[in-house]
Amino acid sequence: MKKHFMAASLLAAFGVMQAQAGDLDSGNLIISGFGTLGVAQTDTDNAQFARYNQAVGVKDAPRIGLDSNLGLQATYQFNDRVSATAQVLTRKNTSPQFTTDLTWAFVKVKVTDELSARLGRVVLPAFTISDYQNVGYANTMIRPPIEMYGQEPIENLDGVDGNWQHAFGSVNVTAQAFVGVSSGKLFVPTGGGLTAKYRAPAVGFAASAEYGPFTARLGHLRAELTSHDITPVNSLVSTLTSLGFAQLGRDIALDKKRINFTSIGLNMDWNDIVLQTEYAQRRPQERVYASGSNSWYVMGGYRFGKLLPYVAHASLRGVRPTITAPAGLAAIPQLNTAVAGLLLAAEQDTTLAGVRWDFARSLALKVQVDRVSPKQKSGTLLFAPAGGKKDSVTVYAAALDFVF
Repeated sequence: MKKHFMAASLLAAFGVMQAQAGDLDSGNLIISGFGTLGVAQTDTDNAQFARYNQAVGVKDAPRIGLDSNLGLQATYQFNDRVSATAQVLTRKNTSPQFTTDLTWAFVKVKVTDELSARLGRVVLPAFTISDYQNVGYANTMIRPPIEMYGQEPIENLDGVDGNWQHAFGSVNVTAQAFVGVSSGKLFVPTGGGLTAKYRAPAVGFAASAEYGPFTARLGHLRAELTSHDITPVNSLVSTLTSLGFAQLGRDIALDKKRINFTSIGLNMDWNDIVLQTEYAQRRPQERVYASGSNSWYVMGGYRFGKLLPYVAHASLRGVRPTITAPAGLAAIPQLNTAVAGLLLAAEQDTTLAGVRWDFARSLALKVQVDRVSPKQKSGTLLFAPAGGKKDSVTVYAAALDFVF
């Protein structure tokens, strides 16, 4: 209840500030916002469908927590070269309740007309739509495909980045490099669900090229991930160590493990045809229980006036784990099964169809149906049966997106 009140209070306060911004500082202060009011349910009661890093999903009863959010952003322009931006976002993420997080908070310095730098908290540019993935109005689909965006759930980075833009004839090129530390919480559904703190120094780059209705983008990052709060993993490591499998325990532990993530994407908006596709790889650079993965999705739609029907398909597949259990572990069947289960990568496909209706200025209504098909380890479904779930799950959703 407190979080709902907080969101409502912030909205009211920022609404007043927006109305008075011109009087406060001659237009130097710009306040804007976005949000989604969504409702969703599935056709099953023995598993939950959730977004990446969400602690609670939806089952066979309508719920508003899956896709609903509210974001508020303020930018103050000190002069032609220096500005400051902050953004807060209220949503259901690693907590069962709505919480409010600081998602952007940086000072931007414009060095030249083409080069700028930001210091503070920024969103990691891991994906094609990273900068606006939480802005429902800016996206065709109700939510980014979990198969893609669940591979790299770390969203924010505290550090510095540099951005360079240049036009080569009709091609506009943007390049970004960043370095810093990400820290926060990850939701782990194992053992009934828990929230683990993590710390991850990260470095990487992103580059995009825009030509008319086409935009191509490449992103790459390396993070050194540490988390000591994943109780089931800690217990398994302790057991392995006590039984003489100390090296296996060290391999499994999530302690300063380097992981690479690379994505490439293409967007097109041409003659009422909308196309969006992305491919990504996650690759551990050393032994760790988190396996590598490959994912991709493709979405296509066509505008009929204010209506945009669309279809999409997404896929997630695991790759060979970096850890091989020693032969002696087979003599302890229960422990061997626990290790094998931990190392098994989730796999899943989703086919979806929906329609977007831009019925008014800054307002869009969407209806979407997803058919989620787990292939291994219950896919990305939360709190699935102990024996796993291979049956497909249908997700029904409607959402009202707005910006202001």
